[in-house]
Amino acid sequence: MSDTVTGAARTAPQAGGRGVNPDGSAPGYAPGRTLPLRVEFVRQLRRRRTAVLFGLLLALPWILVVAFEIGVRTGRPGGSLRISDLATEGGLNFAAFSLSVSANFLLAVAVAVFCGDTVASEAGWSSLRYLLAAPIPRDRLLRQKLVVALGYSTAAVVCLPVMALLAGTLAFGWNDVRVPGTGEVIPALDVLPRFAVVVGYVLVSQLVVAALAFLLSVGTDSPLGAVGGAVGLVIVSTILQAVDALGSLREFLPTFWNTAWLDALASEPDFSGMIKGVAVAVTYSVLLIAFAFRRFRRRDVVA
Repeated sequence: MSDTVTGAARTAPQAGGRGVNPDGSAPGYAPGRTLPLRVEFVRQLRRRRTAVLFGLLLALPWILVVAFEIGVRTGRPGGSLRISDLATEGGLNFAAFSLSVSANFLLAVAVAVFCGDTVASEAGWSSLRYLLAAPIPRDRLLRQKLVVALGYSTAAVVCLPVMALLAGTLAFGWNDVRVPGTGEVIPALDVLPRFAVVVGYVLVSQLVVAALAFLLSVGTDSPLGAVGGAVGLVIVSTILQAVDALGSLREFLPTFWNTAWLDALASEPDFSGMIKGVAVAVTYSVLLIAFAFRRFRRRDVVA
């Protein structure tokens, strides 16, 4: 017994000796400095899918401009007050049209890719276990991954309407805005601040897709499954909101308020729908991200 105690006493000081900290970690190790955001941003920037997605989002407005120009030359029926037929009225009208045709699917796919691929790809490459063996605390690794994924998702959602505004202004001029449905004309400078609010609202509405993709990403090593699951949510929710028999229950669907931003571009803007949409999106996203962290803490990634 005395020999055992003496041996323990001799080894105890060595834990704080040269080469080892009192807590058993290596000298200079600081959990808060592992996996800096700059490193993760650069890693994701070098991915081919990042270049492909941003290339597509930046090219889409110019493709639409060409499509409208061809349509004008071949004879386009006039007199309609749909948002698609008012797209050539000016830069802001064109930007609103571009956002309306891309927000429900293309932007959702881009957000799902950035948030659904971030952890699942590491697991698929078997590099996730090495990141945790660095060692990087699990919560920090997940937080850094989430911040970078949301950063790229924000850039994706913002770059399309900004490029559409530029392309539409160069192609169709900087004119006042005609409101779809009523045909009322609103000064462009009055609508521009509201359009910035619209872009912000579209970004918030995509949080549900981002959160679900991230949750699926931490539980699988298949990026395609995580991305497909998040996009599938958008498709199923869009189908369900067309079922009138659900009544007011449809208001709790994550995609029900996606087009509420159109009311912000009216002559008398109405933000009530957008407020409800923000509440629904934030609630869903907070719960899904909390589940993602809880699941990742319990996940076996070293087996």
